[in-house]
Amino acid sequence: MIRCEHLHVLCFLHRLSIMQARRNWELMSPSSLRSSRGTIKAKANFNVSEDVAALRKAIEGIGTTEKTLIDILTHRSSSQKQAISKAYEETTNRILVNDLKGDTQGNFENLLVALARPPAVNDAKWLIKAMKGTGTDNSILIETLASRTNKQIKELSAAYAEETKKTLIQNLKTEVSGDFGKAILLLAEGTRDESTNVNADKAREDAKALYHAGEKKLGTDESKFIEILCKRSIPHLRQTILEYKNISGKTLQKSIEKEMSGNLEELLVDIVKCVMSTSAYFAEKVYKSMKGAGTDETTLTRVMVSRGEIDMLDIRAEFKKLYQNSLFKEISSDVSGNYGDCLNVICGGED
Repeated sequence: MIRCEHLHVLCFLHRLSIMQARRNWELMSPSSLRSSRGTIKAKANFNVSEDVAALRKAIEGIGTTEKTLIDILTHRSSSQKQAISKAYEETTNRILVNDLKGDTQGNFENLLVALARPPAVNDAKWLIKAMKGTGTDNSILIETLASRTNKQIKELSAAYAEETKKTLIQNLKTEVSGDFGKAILLLAEGTRDESTNVNADKAREDAKALYHAGEKKLGTDESKFIEILCKRSIPHLRQTILEYKNISGKTLQKSIEKEMSGNLEELLVDIVKCVMSTSAYFAEKVYKSMKGAGTDETTLTRVMVSRGEIDMLDIRAEFKKLYQNSLFKEISSDVSGNYGDCLNVICGGED
C-alpha cells in the first residue's frame, strides 16, 4: 500500500515537472519562435523537380503566370524554397531571384523576391538598405534587432558579412552613436540571456533599479535601462515589467516614453512591446503601414514575409483584437492586383 502511494506521488511529481518545463518553454518561446503558428508551411510530398518545371513554365512562357509563382512561393517552407532555388540554378544556369526580378515589377516583384530568399538574407538586405547612403533608417534597425532571437541575429550577421565583406558590428559603429548606438550594438551581438528560469526576486531587483534610474531620479540613467532591457532573458523581462508596475504604479513603457526621447526611446519601447507580445508588436506595424492615405508597402512586405512562416496566425488574432477588423479584410481594402493577392495568401484567410 505504501509502495503504491509512493508510486502515485512520484507520478504526480513527474507530471508536475513536465508541466513546469512546458510552461518555461512557452515563456521562453514567444510567438516569434513557434513555427507552427505560421501560415507558410512545408509542403507534404514536396517534389523539387516538379516545382522547378512549373516555375520555368511560368517564367519562360509567353507572359508570366503569376498565379503559379504565388502558389509555389507561398506554399513551401524556407528550406524547400532554397532547394528549389538550387535546383533551378543547376537546371537553367540562371538564378531564380534574378528571373523573378526580370519577369515581375514593383511591389509584387519585391514581395516575390523576398519570399524566394532565405530569412537571414532578407534581414541582411533590409539592414544594408537601411544603412545605405546618407543617413540611416533607424526604424528598420530597431524593428529587426528588437524582435529577432539570438539565433536569427547570428544568422543575419553571417548573411550580412557574406553580402558586404564586413561585419554588421563594424558597419553599425559608423552609423549609430550615443546611448542609442550602445543599445543597438549590444543587441547586434546576439547574446541576450536565454535562460528559461525566472527568479522573481531578481526581477524585482531589476524593476527597482529601473525605477531608481528613471522615475525616482532627477535625470535618467539610460545605461541601466540599456543593460537590463538588452541583456536579460525574455521571461525575466516579462516578470520585471510586472514588478515595475507594482513598484511605480506606471507601466515601464509609459516611464520610458516620459524619461527618454528619439531613437533610444523608440528602441526601448519596441523591446518592451516585443517582450510582452511579438505578435501584437507586428500587428501594430502592419496596421500603421496601411493606416491613413497611402500604404507603406515596404514595411507591409517586410513584416508579412518575415513573419509568414513564424507567427502570422497570432498576428492575425492580435490584429482582430486590437483593431476590430480582420487583417485579411484590411489588406483586401488597401492593396490590390497580384501584390494584394499574394499578401492575402500569406495572411492565410479570414478571421
